[in-house]
Amino acid sequence: MRVRTLTGGLAVALMVSLSLTGGQAMAASPDAADAATAARVLTYDAGGSAEFRSAVDRGAAIWNESVDAVELRPAAAGQRANIRVLADNGWPRALPTTLGNGTVYIGRQAVDQGYDTIRISAHELGHILGLPDRKPGPCSSLMSGSTAGTACTNPYPDAAEKAEVEGNFGGLLVGRAPKVPAGVIVD
Repeated sequence: MRVRTLTGGLAVALMVSLSLTGGQAMAASPDAADAATAARVLTYDAGGSAEFRSAVDRGAAIWNESVDAVELRPAAAGQRANIRVLADNGWPRALPTTLGNGTVYIGRQAVDQGYDTIRISAHELGHILGLPDRKPGPCSSLMSGSTAGTACTNPYPDAAEKAEVEGNFGGLLVGRAPKVPAGVIVD
Protein backbone atom coordinates (compact mmCIF):
# COMPACT_ATOMS: atom_id res chain seq x y z
CA MET A 1 0.00 0.00 0.00
CA ARG A 2 2.78 2.41 0.95
CA VAL A 3 4.74 1.58 -2.23
CA ARG A 4 1.68 2.26 -4.43
CA THR A 5 1.10 5.61 -2.73
CA LEU A 6 4.74 6.56 -3.19
CA THR A 7 4.92 5.52 -6.85
CA GLY A 8 1.55 7.12 -7.51
CA GLY A 9 2.85 10.36 -6.00
CA LEU A 10 5.95 10.20 -8.17
CA ALA A 11 3.84 9.63 -11.27
CA VAL A 12 1.69 12.66 -10.44
CA ALA A 13 4.78 14.80 -9.83
CA LEU A 14 6.23 13.70 -13.17
CA MET A 15 3.01 14.49 -15.01
CA VAL A 16 2.80 17.94 -13.41
CA SER A 17 6.43 18.60 -14.31
CA LEU A 18 5.87 17.55 -17.91
CA SER A 19 2.76 19.69 -18.22
CA LEU A 20 4.68 22.70 -16.89
CA THR A 21 7.43 22.20 -19.45
CA GLY A 22 5.08 21.69 -22.36
CA GLY A 23 5.45 17.92 -22.33
CA GLN A 24 9.18 18.04 -23.02
CA ALA A 25 11.83 16.79 -20.66
CA MET A 26 14.15 19.53 -19.51
CA ALA A 27 17.85 18.90 -18.99
CA ALA A 28 20.34 21.06 -17.18
CA SER A 29 22.22 23.30 -19.56
CA PRO A 30 25.75 22.24 -20.50
CA ASP A 31 26.98 25.58 -19.15
CA ALA A 32 25.53 24.79 -15.71
CA ALA A 33 27.18 21.37 -15.72
CA ASP A 34 30.50 22.88 -16.81
CA ALA A 35 30.29 25.55 -14.10
CA ALA A 36 29.71 22.88 -11.46
CA THR A 37 32.82 20.97 -12.52
CA ALA A 38 35.06 23.86 -13.59
CA ALA A 39 38.40 24.23 -11.87
CA ARG A 40 38.75 27.08 -9.41
CA VAL A 41 41.31 29.44 -10.93
CA LEU A 42 43.92 30.87 -8.58
CA THR A 43 46.35 33.48 -9.82
CA TYR A 44 49.92 33.86 -8.65
CA ASP A 45 52.39 36.70 -8.89
CA ALA A 46 55.95 35.45 -9.20
CA GLY A 47 57.33 38.92 -9.98
CA GLY A 48 59.27 38.95 -6.71
CA SER A 49 60.64 35.42 -7.04
CA ALA A 50 63.86 36.61 -8.70
CA GLU A 51 66.02 33.75 -9.98
CA PHE A 52 63.33 31.22 -9.01
CA ARG A 53 60.72 32.46 -11.52
CA SER A 54 60.98 29.44 -13.84
CA ALA A 55 60.91 27.04 -10.86
CA VAL A 56 57.72 28.72 -9.58
CA ASP A 57 56.10 28.50 -13.02
CA ARG A 58 57.07 24.82 -13.23
CA GLY A 59 55.75 24.14 -9.71
CA ALA A 60 52.40 25.68 -10.69
CA ALA A 61 52.35 23.66 -13.92
CA ILE A 62 52.94 20.46 -11.94
CA TRP A 63 49.87 21.17 -9.80
CA ASN A 64 47.88 21.91 -12.96
CA GLU A 65 48.95 18.55 -14.41
CA SER A 66 48.16 16.75 -11.15
CA VAL A 67 44.69 17.99 -10.13
CA ASP A 68 41.46 19.01 -11.83
CA ALA A 69 39.64 21.03 -9.17
CA VAL A 70 42.05 23.97 -9.14
CA GLU A 71 44.18 25.71 -11.75
CA LEU A 72 47.12 28.02 -11.03
CA ARG A 73 47.66 30.81 -13.55
CA PRO A 74 50.06 33.75 -13.62
CA ALA A 75 48.26 36.97 -12.70
CA ALA A 76 47.69 39.45 -15.51
CA ALA A 77 49.39 42.83 -15.31
CA GLY A 78 47.62 44.95 -12.71
CA GLN A 79 45.56 42.01 -11.42
CA ARG A 80 45.60 41.26 -7.69
CA ALA A 81 46.95 37.73 -7.29
CA ASN A 82 45.70 35.09 -4.88
CA ILE A 83 49.28 33.98 -4.25
CA ARG A 84 52.39 36.14 -4.01
CA VAL A 85 55.72 34.39 -4.48
CA LEU A 86 58.87 36.06 -3.19
CA ALA A 87 62.54 35.14 -2.93
CA ASP A 88 64.49 35.83 0.22
CA ASN A 89 67.60 34.60 2.04
CA GLY A 90 65.75 32.58 4.69
CA TRP A 91 64.25 29.11 4.70
CA PRO A 92 61.33 28.37 2.32
CA ARG A 93 57.91 28.94 3.89
CA ALA A 94 54.28 29.61 3.15
CA LEU A 95 51.90 31.99 4.86
CA PRO A 96 48.41 30.85 3.86
CA THR A 97 45.64 33.30 4.72
CA THR A 98 42.64 31.37 3.42
CA LEU A 99 42.41 28.34 1.17
CA GLY A 100 44.07 29.29 -2.11
CA ASN A 101 45.45 32.59 -0.84
CA GLY A 102 48.68 33.64 0.78
CA THR A 103 52.38 34.30 0.32
CA VAL A 104 55.14 31.84 -0.54
CA TYR A 105 58.82 32.50 0.12
CA ILE A 106 61.39 30.56 -1.90
CA GLY A 107 64.26 30.78 0.57
CA ARG A 108 67.79 30.75 -0.70
CA GLN A 109 69.02 29.02 2.46
CA ALA A 110 67.50 25.70 1.38
CA VAL A 111 68.67 26.19 -2.20
CA ASP A 112 72.20 26.90 -0.96
CA GLN A 113 72.04 23.64 1.02
CA GLY A 114 71.22 21.73 -2.18
CA TYR A 115 67.41 21.41 -2.16
CA ASP A 116 65.69 21.38 -5.55
CA THR A 117 63.99 24.67 -6.49
CA ILE A 118 61.10 23.08 -8.39
CA ARG A 119 60.34 20.71 -5.49
CA ILE A 120 60.46 23.68 -3.09
CA SER A 121 58.07 25.66 -5.29
CA ALA A 122 55.57 22.81 -5.70
CA HIS A 123 55.79 22.01 -1.97
CA GLU A 124 55.14 25.59 -0.86
CA LEU A 125 52.28 25.97 -3.34
CA GLY A 126 50.89 22.77 -1.81
CA HIS A 127 50.56 24.62 1.51
CA ILE A 128 48.52 27.36 -0.18
CA LEU A 129 46.32 24.58 -1.62
CA GLY A 130 45.63 23.40 1.92
CA LEU A 131 48.23 20.68 2.50
CA PRO A 132 50.20 20.37 5.75
CA ASP A 133 53.76 19.15 6.10
CA ARG A 134 54.10 15.38 6.36
CA LYS A 135 57.38 15.00 8.23
CA PRO A 136 59.21 12.78 8.30
CA GLY A 137 58.33 11.34 4.97
CA PRO A 138 59.68 9.65 1.88
CA CYS A 139 60.75 11.37 -1.33
CA SER A 140 57.54 10.13 -2.99
CA SER A 141 55.59 12.51 -0.74
CA LEU A 142 55.91 16.11 -1.93
CA MET A 143 54.77 17.39 1.44
CA SER A 144 57.58 15.52 3.23
CA GLY A 145 59.62 18.58 2.33
CA SER A 146 63.18 18.72 3.57
CA THR A 147 62.98 15.40 5.46
CA ALA A 148 63.35 13.59 2.12
CA GLY A 149 66.88 15.02 1.87
CA THR A 150 68.73 17.03 -0.75
CA ALA A 151 68.97 14.05 -3.13
CA CYS A 152 65.18 14.10 -3.50
CA THR A 153 64.09 16.10 -6.53
CA ASN A 154 60.55 14.71 -6.88
CA PRO A 155 58.25 17.73 -7.42
CA TYR A 156 55.04 15.72 -7.86
CA PRO A 157 52.33 15.21 -5.25
CA ASP A 158 51.49 11.61 -4.42
CA ALA A 159 48.00 10.14 -4.83
CA ALA A 160 46.90 11.07 -1.29
CA GLU A 161 48.11 14.66 -1.70
CA LYS A 162 46.31 14.99 -5.04
CA ALA A 163 43.12 13.59 -3.52
CA GLU A 164 43.31 16.01 -0.59
CA VAL A 165 43.64 19.03 -2.90
CA GLU A 166 40.79 17.71 -5.09
CA GLY A 167 38.70 17.40 -1.93
CA ASN A 168 39.68 20.86 -0.70
CA PHE A 169 38.62 22.53 -3.92
CA GLY A 170 36.14 20.05 -5.37
CA GLY A 171 34.42 19.98 -1.98
CA LEU A 172 33.71 23.69 -2.31
CA LEU A 173 31.28 22.83 -5.07
CA VAL A 174 29.21 20.68 -2.73
CA GLY A 175 29.51 22.91 0.31
CA ARG A 176 32.28 21.12 2.21
CA ALA A 177 34.54 23.45 4.16
CA PRO A 178 38.18 22.39 3.80
CA LYS A 179 40.80 22.74 6.48
CA VAL A 180 43.37 25.46 5.91
CA PRO A 181 46.77 25.28 7.62
CA ALA A 182 47.04 28.16 10.09
CA GLY A 183 49.99 30.48 10.52
CA VAL A 184 53.40 30.37 8.96
CA ILE A 185 54.47 27.02 7.61
CA VAL A 186 58.25 26.87 7.68
CA ASP A 187 59.75 23.97 5.84
